[in-house]
Amino acid sequence: MLARLRGWFARRGAAWVRKRQGEDRLPASVHARRLYILPTRAGAGFAALLLVMLVAGLTYANSVALFLTFLLVGFAIVGMHLTHRNLLGLRITMTSSINGFAGETGLVRVTLANDADVPRLALRASFRLGEVTVASPLVELPARAHRVLEIAAPLEQRGRLVIERVRIATFHPFGLFEAWTWLHLPIVLLAYPVARGTRTPPEASHGGHQQHVAQRPGDEQWSHLRGFRDGDSPRQIAWRAYARTGQLLVKEYESPRGEYRQFSFDSLAGLPLEPRLEQLAAWVVAAHGRGERYGLQLPHSLIDTADGLPHRDRCLAALAVVGLDESPA
Repeated sequence: MLARLRGWFARRGAAWVRKRQGEDRLPASVHARRLYILPTRAGAGFAALLLVMLVAGLTYANSVALFLTFLLVGFAIVGMHLTHRNLLGLRITMTSSINGFAGETGLVRVTLANDADVPRLALRASFRLGEVTVASPLVELPARAHRVLEIAAPLEQRGRLVIERVRIATFHPFGLFEAWTWLHLPIVLLAYPVARGTRTPPEASHGGHQQHVAQRPGDEQWSHLRGFRDGDSPRQIAWRAYARTGQLLVKEYESPRGEYRQFSFDSLAGLPLEPRLEQLAAWVVAAHGRGERYGLQLPHSLIDTADGLPHRDRCLAALAVVGLDESPA
């Protein structure tokens, strides 16, 4: 009963904050209207102690006890002001997410900027996943600097993990008060299917025309020279041509066979949905590790043949949402 009541108050509070603040657009600044502050448990205990000291001082007309009580009250008020100022004016410049496989962890990154001339201490970002709160380590943000807070989120099952809001908080300097702000942004983590399976991948096919690709082991047929572009490997530079002409030229090789693999969802008929996706993920990961070109055929989408890390992530993202209502973010 108590848990349900707390959940009801939490949902009502979250709805009120979202209605009051609205959706955020980056970069966002923490101004006074969106900053909240309350005593911590230590602060509540400190307040109870002050109340006892005040009552005792008044009862026994002890001026020393009263002086010490009001001195500690002033200490607490100064601490509350410093805690509030530690977040006031902070800027959130960027958020990003790093997906992962089911059973592992994903990362949510929040980039903070400090435009003030003083450092901001003991900053932490967190969000809730059901009944569990996951948080970043405490970080210090120097003056006129940026810092990235990383929150590790467990990915329990394949699919999409939607994070409705992120809480950025501090309890510096004395731990008597905690100030926080809410960040409402569409942050999505994808949990890829676990890459496992025992079936042999389909045989490589051949394209209808020659595929020109970057030099790999076995690509021994020289094609032509082209101008140097950013990202080209120094090993591909034609140094003899550079000695003659003074221009950076890159050797291009061709792969006349143009081999690639096509991974199809329908080729695994007879397997349940999750083992199918896990087997496809295993094929994708293995093909990427070998540097192969491959495509992916799913019930409602087709990913063209390509290679590289962005292509691997695109295929795994498509596998993560098979059977769900929405497309991958």
